Amino acid sequence: MGSSVSTEPRIIAGRYRLDEVIGQGGMAKVHRGYDLTLGRQVAIKILDPELARDTAFRTRFRLEAQAASRMSHPSIVRVYDAGDPSASASGSGGQGGDEPYIVMELVHGTLLKDVIAQGPVPVADAIRYTDGILEALDYSHRAGVVHRDIKPGNVMITEKGQVKVMDFGIARAVSDSSSTVAETTQIIGTAAYFSPEQAKGESVDSRTDLYSAGVVLYELLTGRQPFRGDSPVAVAYQHVSETPVPPSELNEDLPRSLDAIVLRALAKDPYQRFPDSASFRAALNGVSGGHAPSKKDIGALTSELYGPNPRLAQETARSLRQLSTDTTMTRTQSGPPVAWIWAGVALLAVLLISVLFWVVSLAMQPADVPSNTVTVPNVVNMTAAEAEEALEDEGLLADLREESSTEFDEGRVIRSQPSSGETLDDGSSVIIYVSTGADTVPMPVVEGLTQDAATKALTDVGLKLGTVRPQNDKDAEAGTVLSASEEADTQLEPDTVVDLVVSNGRVTIEDMTGWSLDAATKQLEKLALTAAPIELGACSDGQVPNAVISMSQAPGEVAIHSTVELRYCAAATE
Repeated sequence: MGSSVSTEPRIIAGRYRLDEVIGQGGMAKVHRGYDLTLGRQVAIKILDPELARDTAFRTRFRLEAQAASRMSHPSIVRVYDAGDPSASASGSGGQGGDEPYIVMELVHGTLLKDVIAQGPVPVADAIRYTDGILEALDYSHRAGVVHRDIKPGNVMITEKGQVKVMDFGIARAVSDSSSTVAETTQIIGTAAYFSPEQAKGESVDSRTDLYSAGVVLYELLTGRQPFRGDSPVAVAYQHVSETPVPPSELNEDLPRSLDAIVLRALAKDPYQRFPDSASFRAALNGVSGGHAPSKKDIGALTSELYGPNPRLAQETARSLRQLSTDTTMTRTQSGPPVAWIWAGVALLAVLLISVLFWVVSLAMQPADVPSNTVTVPNVVNMTAAEAEEALEDEGLLADLREESSTEFDEGRVIRSQPSSGETLDDGSSVIIYVSTGADTVPMPVVEGLTQDAATKALTDVGLKLGTVRPQNDKDAEAGTVLSASEEADTQLEPDTVVDLVVSNGRVTIEDMTGWSLDAATKQLEKLALTAAPIELGACSDGQVPNAVISMSQAPGEVAIHSTVELRYCAAATE
């Protein structure tokens, strides 16, 4: 007899129902799921069995997923939970492995890689998508989390056009559990978006994510990646040693000002890239009105960031070797003339004397020769005017930019770029970020709304629903919001959590047995309930006339506007 396969859905951790597969990648399968405890749809990612066999990875994965779950930002896919079903699997018919899993926010939209697959996107959309990625990275980097695997396959575009970055912490867990580039490439399969330091197995920081974001921007603008090869190792080698072709040479419709931004983001040396996500975003936002560099400017920038063309250098060296070993050329004399030898000796002597004279002249110069470089002063927390004056005193120019901040008062300097202590040429420009204060949103009026309508009103303005506490109310229907933890029209920071008190549609009645009929009736009317007196006949011995003998509803909670029967006996007639 053949065994039947159960069609019951698998339940993970006694809480999450596993539904159909909605996506699959190199690391995991993603299922649509349902949180039975909170009653909401979720996405459940089941990690690859190969990864699950590695005990070190499972430990690293759990710690990193917990760190990612603490991040809350509109541009980051929330991680609700993470665990190991082998410790808490249940379900009547579910048969499953013990692979680690994560429970995430279910996002309805399109993967960015599917958008790119249709060809280069318009410049405005490319900038908007990249800005959304950088906004998420700016938040994560401030929280001390480096993604390490920014790629179009980890970015969702929602139906409303919002950017959502996913897999924070997971990429780090995979990367930290892999000892070589080959292993990491095999696991993640994203060599096309590697930074040079990742390809060389060196330590990484936030600038690694900026490099990968630069690769994504390049692909959005041109429809192809900057480096392509027959194998992941070949692509990784190009990230380390090759110079990318400027995007405008592949797409003539692109503004050349984007070339400078992309080339800066793809610098081999992390210190030559944008120092942070905010600088990268500021450069992108200035594309439309910025100065378009010439081809000569782009060439100079390429030489600065990447040095001489490595391919040209290799071909030149190869040509020189071929020329020096060419046996087809015949010599017309056995050696150079003697006069040439003496001329060479004389020239060498003149050069040596010139160098010696130059060294002695430098040594005799006074020590207080003025330098053409100056040090950037510390202007943090100064007013904009004070910062300008401080820079002017050092011979530097201030480039004021506005940025919201919850840490600095309006009009105060948040930071400078370059930062204090760095040296610049006299007359250089320093970007000063001035606080505009904290961005706030108004608290909407939610009293009197249904719980669903109140939740939508909060999320529409960028606030978040916290705890919902049920409460008795004799006048409000079940599910009606009675009050909120924040007053209406109060200015709040985005993502502030608001708690609600919601009517449960019930009131509490006492045990009114023995009460007079009038007193019991008045008490029910106070609770907006309807009293229905029911006479049981003449009173027996020990019973009090017109006193409640029993009620149709037991003491405790009853639905609002209910009818309660009050049973009593009448005085006996003689």
